[in-house]
Amino acid sequence: MPPSRLALAALTALALGSIPHTANAFTHVVVQGDTLASIAEKYYGKIQYEKFLVDANLLAVEGGSPIVKGMRLEVPAVGHRVVKKGDTWELLAAQLLGASHRSDVLSMANGSNPWLTPVEGAELIVPYNLRVLVSGSNETVVTIAFKYYGDMNKAWVLDRYNGFNGHKIQPHDVVLVPLTDLPLSDAGKKAAQDAAGSTCSEALGSVRDAQRKISQEIPALIADVKGGRYVDAAARGSRFLASGALTEPEQAIVNRQLLEAYVALDATGLATQACTEWRKRDKSANLDPVELSPKIISACARGGN
Repeated sequence: MPPSRLALAALTALALGSIPHTANAFTHVVVQGDTLASIAEKYYGKIQYEKFLVDANLLAVEGGSPIVKGMRLEVPAVGHRVVKKGDTWELLAAQLLGASHRSDVLSMANGSNPWLTPVEGAELIVPYNLRVLVSGSNETVVTIAFKYYGDMNKAWVLDRYNGFNGHKIQPHDVVLVPLTDLPLSDAGKKAAQDAAGSTCSEALGSVRDAQRKISQEIPALIADVKGGRYVDAAARGSRFLASGALTEPEQAIVNRQLLEAYVALDATGLATQACTEWRKRDKSANLDPVELSPKIISACARGGN
């Protein structure tokens, strides 16, 4: 690497030292015959994602640099984080993305808004902070948004995320581009799993996938109970709980439905347990005799509820 390129890369790394990548990026060691396109196809299934490899590894600095056998490349990938009690979007953004004002990007990436409270137990996607070095005077946040998002209207995201406040970017400025659309191929998942070790389950988003699937099935559980299909409801609800993937509100909903199903099946011990779990997770739960049958109220009473 020429001295000027080395110095520029070092300065860039130093300037960005306090800005975290997601912990889920992993390393690829270049072997004979590798190209950026082949590496992108291997890990993402899309050769056009080679642009992420270029910027993540500063390969375009000072006219560009070829990859050679033995070079270690960072392969961008999203991270995941399970929401804990007391978490807010601002707190999570500060911890995971380097600044609390990035809470809007983090929340919207997870189908929420920064003024809402993250759901305890939910597994979040954490964007990868791609570091793009501005190479010419013709580059703007608009052209960068189009290049990486395919939508120039998302320039406002980059402006706010980087705190530019409408100021024009200059050559050698660094623009952080938060990426969430980085689906991995099977080979990519395996590489991420090998890199993540014991945390691979969370790193690959398996909990999040399970949560999404269960949230789509919960209406079917409610329909089972309303339709008197109590055996089916008990089996479905038990499967949901056994997955370990439910958020706190979802656990409350599932246990409330199981309470009714177990009462109808005369499984009094299980009904009492379901009531305890329901009321523990839903502080607004009320044993209203107008809405609940005497058997349900009796099952809850046996648990001291």
